[in-house]
Amino acid sequence: MPEKEKLRIDKYLWAIRLFKTRTLAAEACKAGRVKKDGQNLKASYEVKLGDTYNVSKGLERKVVKVTGLLENRVDAKKAVDFYEDLTPVQDTHSFQSMFQAPTLRRDRGAGRPTKRDRREIDDLQEGFFENSRDKEEE
Repeated sequence: MPEKEKLRIDKYLWAIRLFKTRTLAAEACKAGRVKKDGQNLKASYEVKLGDTYNVSKGLERKVVKVTGLLENRVDAKKAVDFYEDLTPVQDTHSFQSMFQAPTLRRDRGAGRPTKRDRREIDDLQEGFFENSRDKEEE
């Protein structure tokens, strides 16, 4: 893959597959979700080798170090060679465990739960939280 000396941050984040489209990467920069040393970056910011960037994408937070400049988007196996993921393990596991825990949600506009619905919700929550506390104590 040919490497360039000058590369925009939005194009780099798209090329290493952190964002599905370059437009989404540019919008993330504009919204302040791409940072270097706590400073928000514009989409036109020039990427340099060895720089570390904090990228927020929804609930996911990543810390990425640039190890190579990539002009075009490539498959995921090759893209990994151009960055180093420095995301702390605690952040990664907390993100994954968030999706394993069931969330109770009612349809919007369904109104308040009836007495019967409330009892069913309470029974479900009671059983779930008791089991999860027992696992934590072990």
